Amino acid sequence: MTPVFAVEALGKQHARAAFTCGVTALDRYFREQATQDMRRRAATCFVAVEQTTLQVAGYYTLAAASIALGDLPEALQKKLPRYPSVPAVRMGRLAVALRAGGRGLGAALLADALTRSARADIAAWALLVDAKDRAAADFYLHHGFTAFDGKPLMLFIPLGGLGKLVD
Repeated sequence: MTPVFAVEALGKQHARAAFTCGVTALDRYFREQATQDMRRRAATCFVAVEQTTLQVAGYYTLAAASIALGDLPEALQKKLPRYPSVPAVRMGRLAVALRAGGRGLGAALLADALTRSARADIAAWALLVDAKDRAAADFYLHHGFTAFDGKPLMLFIPLGGLGKLVD
């Protein structure tokens, strides 16, 4: 069976002008800023392309990040090296086009981001996200993320246990 979507790095062949997810900031970023961030090596953008129409149905971005060791729960701190911070990957944006909603694409893009992060040649301990609102935070919590104490919209998931799932 042919997958409905293919996830690939954003390229010149991807039409961005018609993308609409319903969140102005996410639409504007994808249309106007994503390729600039890629050229500057500030973030990499991945897109879900519908196999039948070749239209972009969703996207997410990944960038290098770090987590201050002291921001993590004490039980996790004890298991990590005593550096001031631990390496991480930040998923800065995640958006699904309105026309592609309700088909599980957001979860599929999140799974792709987790897989890419866990398989990366450069070590990262966790995937971080900054949820835009409570509904987005609930989405990440549903998928196993943990919110930082006192920062309910900043969440993380350790990548260590994911290796077995993505290999």
